[in-house]
Amino acid sequence: MGTLTYDSTITAEFDDRTLAHLQVVIWSKLRRGEHFAFTFGNEAPPAQRTSVWCSPTIPMVFRFDEPDPPELNVRWLELLTKSANSAGGLRPLPEPEATS
Repeated sequence: MGTLTYDSTITAEFDDRTLAHLQVVIWSKLRRGEHFAFTFGNEAPPAQRTSVWCSPTIPMVFRFDEPDPPELNVRWLELLTKSANSAGGLRPLPEPEATS
């Protein structure tokens, strides 16, 4: 499990593959100076949901358990980007089958 730390105060766990895809989408938006909401939850009791405002001025740290990055699923990146560009903001989504 990898971790995303937001503003040194909030830490969320994601499997490394999910975290790598979220990192690409988040960095792409922040690199362009775009602000957006990011909502994620945990399934461990008690179930919780957290929403944060992502801005280029707020520090985020992505820490992975695996030393090598996974091969990225372009279709998943497109779906996550579409989510990030929506009024509801970025949400982790299940990985779709990769297109050939």
